Amino acid sequence: MSVRLDKIDRKILAELQSDAAQSLDEIAKKVGSSKTPVWNRVRKMREAGVIRQNTVLLNAEALGLEACFFVLIRTSEHEADWQQKFLKALRARPEVLEAHRLAGDIDYILKVQVTNARAYDEFYQALIGEVKIHNVTALLSMEEIKSTTALPVAME
Repeated sequence: MSVRLDKIDRKILAELQSDAAQSLDEIAKKVGSSKTPVWNRVRKMREAGVIRQNTVLLNAEALGLEACFFVLIRTSEHEADWQQKFLKALRARPEVLEAHRLAGDIDYILKVQVTNARAYDEFYQALIGEVKIHNVTALLSMEEIKSTTALPVAME
């Protein structure tokens, strides 16, 4: 379900996505409004679920997490019990940054951030020890070309 947003709401969202640490005064100035209406709009967008949370983005390399793997998973298991066990295993692993269930030949894709190949292998061994998986293919990202958390909110 999408929420109706006007041009100012979208400008506010773009500003928050670029730097959520900005003051309401700064945002209001940039979107051509004043502090109280911006605060009210932000509150309404939070209540409507448009804004899920505020967070900070960390530099993986600075934290020693230099290896990013995309893990393609095929499974012959499709029962609810297996899926719950699989999802529980993924949610318990902080190195899994993203997990998606796919249409097509591959059932799931994971984005896994670890220190090195050995750490990936430890993750892999732990995962296959917890849940039965038919086939796993791990692809090492050689270079991150684009990464963003910003959704396209600008009005055309």
